[in-house]
Amino acid sequence: MITKISRRLLISLSFIICHLSFSTMLTSCADLDYTEENTRDEAWTYDYYENGIKNLVFDVYAQVYNNELESNSAYFLAGATDEAQYALETGAVNNYVNGGWSPANPYSNTWTKAYTAIADVNMYLEKIDQTDISDWQYNPDYKNWVAQMEMFPYELRFLRAYFYFELFKTYGDVPLVTTTLTNGQANNIRRTPAEQIVKFIIEECDAIAPYLPVSYGTEYGSEVGRATRVAVAALKARTLLYAASPLHNTSGDKAKWAKAAEACKYIIDNASVWGLKLSAYGSLWGHDAFFNPELIFGLGRGESNAFEMANYPVGVENGSSGNCPTQSLVDQYEYQDNGETFGQRHPGSIDLSSVNPYEGLDPRFALTVVKNGDEWPSNGAQKKVIETFTGGFNAAPKYGATSTGYYLRKYVDGSCVTTADNQTTRRHTWILFRLAEFYLDYAEAVYNATGSANDDTYGMTANDAVNVLRKRADIQMPLFTEDGDEWVKRYERERLVELAFENHRFWDVRRWKKGAQYFKTIQTATISPALLLTRTAVTRQWDDKFNFYPIPQSELKKNPNLSQNPGW
Repeated sequence: MITKISRRLLISLSFIICHLSFSTMLTSCADLDYTEENTRDEAWTYDYYENGIKNLVFDVYAQVYNNELESNSAYFLAGATDEAQYALETGAVNNYVNGGWSPANPYSNTWTKAYTAIADVNMYLEKIDQTDISDWQYNPDYKNWVAQMEMFPYELRFLRAYFYFELFKTYGDVPLVTTTLTNGQANNIRRTPAEQIVKFIIEECDAIAPYLPVSYGTEYGSEVGRATRVAVAALKARTLLYAASPLHNTSGDKAKWAKAAEACKYIIDNASVWGLKLSAYGSLWGHDAFFNPELIFGLGRGESNAFEMANYPVGVENGSSGNCPTQSLVDQYEYQDNGETFGQRHPGSIDLSSVNPYEGLDPRFALTVVKNGDEWPSNGAQKKVIETFTGGFNAAPKYGATSTGYYLRKYVDGSCVTTADNQTTRRHTWILFRLAEFYLDYAEAVYNATGSANDDTYGMTANDAVNVLRKRADIQMPLFTEDGDEWVKRYERERLVELAFENHRFWDVRRWKKGAQYFKTIQTATISPALLLTRTAVTRQWDDKFNFYPIPQSELKKNPNLSQNPGW
């Protein structure tokens, strides 16, 4: 299905994929492994538009989906952070914290998926001159096809840059390959310094941005799902932020932070012209989230309730608990009256029968977390009062019940019915880039570039940028005024709260080199039948080598020129 939109910048990959009539989202359309029976040889592929050339391009888009969304809803790396604990011990995300992570079991598919996509891009770019659809010149859509084909190389270069960012943030130094390789060549390449990878990404973004539209709303087909100039700007800004961070900027070079600040400010300054604006927090997910004007780049999925089944509480029919928010996360939410955090105001055990410690919390809390006493899910067929106290309907000793005292609400569509009969499904959109991120990115970059949260050298102070988010009509939280170390502490908390469960925390803490501070010990909560909430410290495995993933052992065996990341 291709959706028409007006003045919207969302990129939702599922709609591209559905347009190709994929029966599953992991299927390849342009089959070059041809036989005499199917007759679809390489020449055919490059002479046929809809099921040949276009499918080659969209197969690369599909790899973004394959790379980001793991099975069993472990797309959320939250379970390997202080955001959440994955309820089921069999959840693959638990490998990150239980010792099951190694070069022999690297878990992530990033290396394989990224280089598969990059190889496809390189092949297409080298063979683009072979494309010839002139036999179709009398087709009424011929001119539109030609116009689309003129943009394909720039879209593919964006995707290649995107995958190199994924490789850079995951492994650091990685081989930089921009041409097709033989097997022998591929198995002898060496790792390229991360700084050169960053340089390549930025140069590609600068080169291709002028050739891509701000939106496809006025383009042929109004296709939702293709790279825009805005997505390019977002990739550039995020890449520069990571490159300026302590993990990659060991000398603390302020010039790198300055470049990141300028790239983020460019997005902020042009947002209204591009049709972007901040939205209500609770509108960032749900059935119609792909229309949200805050989204820059997102991953869409068709009608489904699989995510709800994975994350509805145990006790809700077909609920498996999934990603359970921690007390560590809950403790970071501030109160609306004075900015004091939950953990500050209630540092010890809490008698929930006599006090409601959640009253007056940041509105983002109730939109992110399901707590004891909430009515959830919201559909009339299954709505009930959630009981997370020991012996409660949604609690231990039931197998798979939350071990943290909480369940996940953000991204979970409570209108989905998951009963054995009369199930309902909804569309889902996972956020990759949205406008709010770049206010936070800017604040971090400008603070580190200037050394102050109140310096307006770049036209907006770090505090001003954060306060734009906190002043939203549906949030209305006390404003930032701090500076120095206190600002850093509060900023890191704000980033956690605003971007919770959007796959940032796992990477943010690594690029800050603060894994031991945030990830080694987390807090969960146990609620007694008498409603006494008690915190419990949970120790997890952490080693600074975890800042980078291990290079898969299978790759090292094939290529003697590859070296392993330190510590692995």
